[in-house]
Amino acid sequence: MPSFSFCRLVGLQGKAPGSRPLRRGQRHEGSPPSAAVDVGVDVGGTFTDFVGFRGRVVVSLKLPSTRDPSAAVLEGMRALVAAGMAHGTTVATNAILERKGARTAFVTTEGFVVTTEGFEHLLLIGRQNRPSLYDLRITRPPPPVPRERCFGLRERVDARGRVLRSPTNRDLEAVARQVRSSGAESVAISLLFSFLDPAHERRLAKALRGMSVSTSHEILAEFREFERSSTTALDAYVKPLVVRYLRGLERAVHGDFYVMKSSGGVVSHRAVLHRPVDIVLSGPAGGVAAAVAIARATGHGNLLTFDMGGTSADFSTVVRGAASLTTEAMIDTFPLALPVVDIESVGAGGGSIAWIDAGRSLRVGPRSAGADPGPIAYGKGGESVTVTDADLSGGVLGPTLLGGRLPLQCARRWRRRCGSSWRGAG
Repeated sequence: MPSFSFCRLVGLQGKAPGSRPLRRGQRHEGSPPSAAVDVGVDVGGTFTDFVGFRGRVVVSLKLPSTRDPSAAVLEGMRALVAAGMAHGTTVATNAILERKGARTAFVTTEGFVVTTEGFEHLLLIGRQNRPSLYDLRITRPPPPVPRERCFGLRERVDARGRVLRSPTNRDLEAVARQVRSSGAESVAISLLFSFLDPAHERRLAKALRGMSVSTSHEILAEFREFERSSTTALDAYVKPLVVRYLRGLERAVHGDFYVMKSSGGVVSHRAVLHRPVDIVLSGPAGGVAAAVAIARATGHGNLLTFDMGGTSADFSTVVRGAASLTTEAMIDTFPLALPVVDIESVGAGGGSIAWIDAGRSLRVGPRSAGADPGPIAYGKGGESVTVTDADLSGGVLGPTLLGGRLPLQCARRWRRRCGSSWRGAG
């Protein structure tokens, strides 16, 4: 299913910092072989989209995403003879929605929390509010960090920032040994009232040197322990993935580039390496930023935005020509207490997989078939029924995508194969 948000150019005024022209390769059809162009790039779970301006001419390109996202980015930039880019990505978003952060980053950890001793259950307990207030059998979704990987440090800072107990070197070494012996590669440190005195977090981070560490006083230095800890845990959860991804992209494009933040602006990719949680809603934020530009250009100040990609569908509002912002965002079921564009995301995109739950009800997502193997209709060996397959069967899609470069299998060829999956769905 195509992604509908191609405009990721808000904030892009020139070449990305330190960027160098790539060698000339295949050109996008209809593009003149002259001056290089700066492009906006959106890497989704299924497709990678490019759009830019060569003079007053809009150039665009759409490619299937690859297992190594930088391969599709590099191919598109060569085709468009691009010199620099502003980059929006759903890599971190999809990792959280599909609970694949660690695997996507090719690491064995799922994230980690070190908190003040006695508060180890903080992420599990969360807040008192729950989705169904009067349902006594409600089951909370698991946090990004399992309880067995939460440890306590013997220390305490009070609500005024006074140190009541400093951890000894032995305390720090003991926690560091527990962390390392668990096999974790990413650690989130969130100590009580550390935003008033971060010395203990810094000492623990030093004891864990050599590992990927996220500290709450650097991620979110404010009160509300659960939200601060959840945001820090999400940063640790996606950090190995995002760092690996951006480093690979840096090598591929031979230079620096801009990345879209969840708040709708752009920063150098090097800034994101330290705080990857800032791009958790990077891709969807770019779509809203484009909608703001359209609203101002057309005089329609109030808009509802809809951005459907391969893995998720995202909704937001433009009010009086400005994007709606919030510091109380939720990514799936996890609080994200940073300034972000107010977006509601559901794990139901074009590649989302349909399945039958224990009650024999039809469900869709959050797992996605991605671009490889992709939906059954792609003919690449996919065996899971997706939204794209349903659209093709229902006549919503034509016989091809990508301007004829991606033929879709006729529904008759796979209906018999997947028909049994729908029985019992009612």
